[in-house]
Amino acid sequence: MDVERISFILASASQRRRKLLAEAGFRFDVIPSGLDEGSISAEGLSPDEYAQKAALAKAEEVADRFPHRLVIGADTVVDFQGRIIGKPKDDDDAERITRMLFSKSHRVITGVAILRKNDSLQIINSDSTTIYPRKISEQQLEQHIKSGSWRDKAGAYAIKENGDALIERIDGSLTNVMGLPMELLEQMLGKVDSR
Repeated sequence: MDVERISFILASASQRRRKLLAEAGFRFDVIPSGLDEGSISAEGLSPDEYAQKAALAKAEEVADRFPHRLVIGADTVVDFQGRIIGKPKDDDDAERITRMLFSKSHRVITGVAILRKNDSLQIINSDSTTIYPRKISEQQLEQHIKSGSWRDKAGAYAIKENGDALIERIDGSLTNVMGLPMELLEQMLGKVDSR
């Protein structure tokens, strides 16, 4: 796929998503969705379905304002034994989530939605990566909470591109864990390109 030929709006304020797209050579504008994530109900949905629903809602909020433009929305959640784990509210919540997630393997799911309103284009999918964490020490936990690196991150942590002392291994896409599954996105954009 010729990434230079496709131009779109990224409906996200995520610096990591911007970086991944820029490094891949995509041309895009950033217009973060004004959607309140708390307004998206997860009732009756699997974590994968919820991530797709949230990604679509974010993309729709921006696509309504720019109906002629291609808009990409994304939402990342953590699935711990069927429970959806979002972003922590405060230090105590971050500590509770970190203790839980670093006790067992869990999945990171990113929903991706591509919309263009004026020709009813809508492609939605999600990717899932299993994380196998190392046992976290009390000192590591304390450092993690103090660092504040958990803020605005689903599951209260962000995996590092160059390896992570807290992660034993992952099964799946690293870019998915970083917030935007680039392999999946390129497949989805390939469908747009062929229309």
